[in-house]
Formats: sequence, C-alpha cells, structure tokens
Amino acid sequence: MVVPKRTRPADVASFVAESQDWICKARDSFACSHKPEPFALPQHIELPAVGRDITVRYLPKGGRTVRYRFSGNCLTLSGRIDDEKACVAAIRRWLAGLAKAEFAPRLRALSDLIGVDYCRMQVRAQRTCWGSRSSSGTLSLNLCLMFLHPDLMRYLMIHELCHGRHMNHSKRFWRLVGRFEPRYRTLDAELTECWQVVPSWLGIY
Repeated sequence: MVVPKRTRPADVASFVAESQDWICKARDSFACSHKPEPFALPQHIELPAVGRDITVRYLPKGGRTVRYRFSGNCLTLSGRIDDEKACVAAIRRWLAGLAKAEFAPRLRALSDLIGVDYCRMQVRAQRTCWGSRSSSGTLSLNLCLMFLHPDLMRYLMIHELCHGRHMNHSKRFWRLVGRFEPRYRTLDAELTECWQVVPSWLGIY
C-alpha cells in the first residue's frame, strides 16, 4: 500500500482487513491477465513508441559486470552474460538512456505547443504510474512508455504537461487536455490496460 507518511499502522492494518475480498478479487484478476512466463533474456526488443526494432547480442567476456554498447539498432551486452540479473540491469540502464534521448525533444515540442513549461524531465521505471509531475515542475516519465503506441506516449506527455496549469483532474484540466488531444478519454482508458505489453523480463511487475 502507498499511504501518507503520517498514516498510523493500525489504520493500514484495518483497511487491509476490511478489503480482503476486494484484494483477493483484484489479485485473481491480475493473475488472469498476466500469465506467468518462463524467464528468458530478450534476443529482440521492439519499441513501438519511437519506431525502433532492436537486436540484442550477448558476448561472454571476463570481468564481474555486464556492459552494453549500442550502435545502429544493435545492443551488445558483454561480460558476465551468464548473470541474468546483471544483464537485465544493463538493458534497463540502456533503455533509460535511450528513453531520455527520445522523450526530450518530443516533450519540448509539446511543451511549446501547449504553452506550459517544466523545470526538468527524468526517466524512471515506476511500477504504478506512467508519469507524474511534481509541484516543483519535474516531469517523471516511465521508461515503459517505450513499449506503447506513439499516440499513447504523446497523450501521456500532454496529460502531465497540462498538470503544470492545473494540478488536479478538474473539468478545466480535462478541457485543456482535450484541446490538444481530442481522443483523451479513449487513450486514457487504454493506458490502464497497457501494463500487459511491458515484457516480463524487464522486471517491472
């Protein structure tokens, strides 16, 4: 559970106890839509949001770490490639860097279009949200957006930028979003189901 810092443990325990039926149903529903998959390091990574199709190569070398090199559309991991966790960590580092490079110009263009600025952008691997905007103007975008359709990535960016004018989900907020993305209702609903397209090897869920 995510709760405010000053929430009493007793209140958390009480809520969990009262919500057991809902928790069990939600867990069962999640299990049905996210069938367990045997773990396998990727040989190929498709990133629809930015139109990239990546081939992954693994080169065994000495050393205790896994390094990556990216050239063209080929990602090469070298080092302790028998260490699956180290390989995933290296791929996530690469993906975060690529996402930052791909997101930045798109976000800046949308910021200029909407007329709402931001202080800085950061790329993270959030488990529970696609993006957020802090009161200080920092926009956090989930690297998993790279696996979505470009329209969904664009909508999410518009959504978070509009929070720079309205830090809520009021009617005025949605009117502003709708001015730049008329299909926001459909896209917003699609986003709630899109965790299913995030590959399991990434270790996000």
